[in-house]
Amino acid sequence: MRMTDLIAADAILPALKVSSKKQALLELSEAAGRVSGLPARAIFDTILQRERLGSTGAGNGVAIPHGKLADASRIFGIFARLEKPIDYDSPDGVPVDLIFLLIAPETAGADHLKALSRIARSLRDPALTAKLRATRDADGLYALMTQDATPYAA
Repeated sequence: MRMTDLIAADAILPALKVSSKKQALLELSEAAGRVSGLPARAIFDTILQRERLGSTGAGNGVAIPHGKLADASRIFGIFARLEKPIDYDSPDGVPVDLIFLLIAPETAGADHLKALSRIARSLRDPALTAKLRATRDADGLYALMTQDATPYAA
């Protein structure tokens, strides 16, 4: 699965100004609603429900909130680079400044897991996260997120 299958150029938030995890999830849900045509409130409720099971903080300043929606017709994501890191209840305690929100249809099954795995592998790369943190414009962030320079085994 390629990142271009998961995220579109108009789904990048290069300098999101938020002060809390809840505010970040709300802003990302609104952006996801604009990109997908799905109700932002339904996205937010789904993401919040998933967060209640445990933080989607992946460590090293990265979070991958995700959820499944019955009305979603495809898997898609929103990527945000935060202006300032926020507390995200991540297992490692490191504040989060890179967030990739992923929404999948309820019927996605293994494809949802493949997408999560692909995102996690990309955002585990310290070279990539350093470049993402240094890049300030949406086009540059999209180019970094969608480059397939290093193929990873599934």
